[in-house]
Amino acid sequence: MKYFYPNKINEMKTVDSYNFSGKRALIRVDFNVPLNDKFEITDDNRLRAALPTIKKILADGGSVILMSHLGRPKHGPEEKFSLKHVVPYLSDKLGVDVQFADDCIGDEAKDNSTALKSGEVLILENLRFYKEETKGDVEFAKKLSAHGDVWVNDAFGTAHRAHASTAVIAQYFQDKVGGYVMEAELENAEKVLKSGKKPLTAIMGGAKISDKILIIENLLDRVDNLLIGGGMAYTFFKAQGGKIGSSLCEDSKLDLAKSLIEKAKTKGVNLLLPEDSITADAFDNNANREEADNMNIKDGYMGLDIGPKAIEKFKEVISNSKTILWNGPMGVFEMSNFANGTKEIAAAVVASTEAGGFSLIGGGDSAAAVNILGYGDKVSYVSTGGGALLEYMEGKVLPGVAALED
Repeated sequence: MKYFYPNKINEMKTVDSYNFSGKRALIRVDFNVPLNDKFEITDDNRLRAALPTIKKILADGGSVILMSHLGRPKHGPEEKFSLKHVVPYLSDKLGVDVQFADDCIGDEAKDNSTALKSGEVLILENLRFYKEETKGDVEFAKKLSAHGDVWVNDAFGTAHRAHASTAVIAQYFQDKVGGYVMEAELENAEKVLKSGKKPLTAIMGGAKISDKILIIENLLDRVDNLLIGGGMAYTFFKAQGGKIGSSLCEDSKLDLAKSLIEKAKTKGVNLLLPEDSITADAFDNNANREEADNMNIKDGYMGLDIGPKAIEKFKEVISNSKTILWNGPMGVFEMSNFANGTKEIAAAVVASTEAGGFSLIGGGDSAAAVNILGYGDKVSYVSTGGGALLEYMEGKVLPGVAALED
């Protein structure tokens, strides 16, 4: 399978091209899932996504060793970041008693993986309990590699990191393949970047332009419509002389906002900003609210969601689109009084998909919003990796994908 980067072509073998019979498959998965105070999984999207790859290997007659990080532990092992909390879930979904090693390296963990029989599954403790993981330490990667005969990278969500388990480890394997998640993520990103039907619309939300500069610039060469929502929209309005009250604004990016508007015009891209907002006199769900034109927001008020006029114009563009990329909410959707814009745009994306369009939801908050609203299975694809997808869309080479090169 070929994936096209700016300067080279990557060849990636996938799990379907490999027979795992009698092999120990060391799989880098992305089990960085949210847990509540009782250590219960509150969003199983990433766990569900990994199941097909694991099941394929078991069906072939292989054994599986799973490795992942969970959260950002700062001082070694912590109960709240232990991967033992996902063992019951995996055992239930796979129909096998998943074993757990309370370390990811060391003699005991190695003995556990060496003793695995065909059809058995072992999960190693959180990789980030060792600082060597994020440092990309070669010796640490070598120790991890001792657990398996073949390396499978199915963690697209961390593919943009050159960590020990996501990239450095590849040098210790003759056999290395991409899992189904990795394959699906890249295929769906390519549909937007290379083969998406026109009109192609990108919906960009979130707080800051600075987080999305590179992807916006890269997309201006590809999209027909670029819809801007969320907190970053107010920097564009201030750049055009608008009064934005106390709305979020990156004053250092005003010239950049102007230049992006000009670039869109030059390239014939319809860059659509939300003309109105639901504003509030405090960052609080119960604050006083009113609708406002985004060029004239009252002092002391801030925009926290796109308004009704913006919603209607955005929906009209979306309904006429054949390919849609959505990254970032339209407002502070975690607060019920400022969630309407995100809900309405999500519904419009679903309607466009049901009418035959292709929709890719770009991980992170957008994925969370779509799943919370119950639309996860009504769009074409929900990415498991926000940061990784953004970097891929920016045209960057992802270390975790490059490591799978044939």
